[in-house]
Amino acid sequence: MTACEYQVCTYCVMDTSDPDISFDANGRCNHCRDFESLRGTVWFPNDVGARRLERMIEQVKDEGTGRDYDCVLGLSGGIDSSYLALKAHEWGLRPLVVHVDAGWNSELAVQNIERIVKHCGYELHTHVVNWEDMRELQLSYLRAAVANQDVPQDHAIFAGLYHFAIENKVHYVLNGGNVATEGIFPTAWHGAAMDARNLKAIHARYGTQQLTDYPLISFSQYYFWYPVVRRMTPLRPLNLMPYSKDDAISELEEQIGWRAYPRKHGESLFTKFFQNYYLPTKFGYDKRRPHLSSLVASGSITRDRALGLLQEPLYDCEELRRDRQYICRKLRISDAEFEDLMNRPIQHYTDFDNWDKHYARMKAAQALIGKMAGMTPSAYR
Repeated sequence: MTACEYQVCTYCVMDTSDPDISFDANGRCNHCRDFESLRGTVWFPNDVGARRLERMIEQVKDEGTGRDYDCVLGLSGGIDSSYLALKAHEWGLRPLVVHVDAGWNSELAVQNIERIVKHCGYELHTHVVNWEDMRELQLSYLRAAVANQDVPQDHAIFAGLYHFAIENKVHYVLNGGNVATEGIFPTAWHGAAMDARNLKAIHARYGTQQLTDYPLISFSQYYFWYPVVRRMTPLRPLNLMPYSKDDAISELEEQIGWRAYPRKHGESLFTKFFQNYYLPTKFGYDKRRPHLSSLVASGSITRDRALGLLQEPLYDCEELRRDRQYICRKLRISDAEFEDLMNRPIQHYTDFDNWDKHYARMKAAQALIGKMAGMTPSAYR
C-alpha cells in the first residue's frame, strides 16, 4: 500500500500505517476516541490539575525533608525534560538531576543541558553508558530488523534514573512524558522499551559479544521491587497543567537561552535518524503522525496545520547523508553493511521472548484485587 492509499482519520492525522486502527461511521479513529478517555483520568489541563499539582509538589517537598534531594529528574536536553527542569526550579523542588549519556548526544543537546543546569543552579550527575555495550546492542537490534531501534538507549536511560533514585533513597522520579503531545501512539508499532526479556532475547540471537555492565531492569524489579518495596513513584507533572510545546520552547528560549532542535528528538542523533529515516523507509511508520495527532486531539494545533506539516520532508538530502555517514562511523560499519541491515526481512518484537504474558497475568491479578477491594490498583508505568 502506498502512502496515497492509506486511509486517514477525519479528525486527527493517524492512518492505516497502524494495522490496528479502526474508524467509526464518520471516519474518526479509535485513537481519537481513546484520547478523550484520558481527560479527567490522567490528564488534567485545568483547575483540577492545578490543585493536584500543588498537592503533588507539597508531598514531594514534605517527604524530602532532611534529605539532599526530594526527587530525581532525568534531563535529556529535549523540550519536555528541559521545561520540567525549569518548572521544578520555579516550584522550589530539589531534584537530583541525572543525565544518562548513551553516546548519541547532539552538540546542541549538550549546550542546552548546560544552560538549564546553570540557570537553575542544579548539580548535574551524568552516567555514561558503556559504549561497547551500547554499540553491541544497537547492532543486535539492527540485525533483528525490529521497529523500535531506540530500546537500547531508552532502557539504559530509565534504568540509570531508577538506580540513581534507589542509591539516593529518593521516592519520586519526575518524568516529562505527557498526554498533550504523546497521548496517541499505535501500540502495534513497538514493544515496551523496559522489556528486559525481549532485549536479552534479541541480543542472544544477534549479538556477537557479551555485555559487560549494561544496566538492566527486570519485570519483577520494574513492577514490584521498585514501586512496592522501595516505594518509588514516577510523576508526570506536565499532565496537571495546560502544556504546549510552542509555549514551552518560547519560555525556555526567553529565560535561559535554550535553543530548539530542527527536528523532534534532535537531542539524540541516533533517535533523530531512526525516527526520520529508518522507521519510515523500512516500516512505513512516520512518527510525526501520532505526535501531530496528539496535538490535534489536545487542541494545540488544527488538523489542517498537521496535514501541512506532514507535507514537509522528513530529511534534507545533505543532512541525511551526513547523519547516515556519522551513524555508520560511530557503529563501525560500512555504508554497504548498513544498507544490508536496511534490507533484512522485517521482524516483530513478538518473534522473540518477551514479557507480554507476565504483563497480562499482572493486569488480571490487578483487576481481581480491584474487584475484591472495590477499587482499581494503579499500575506502575
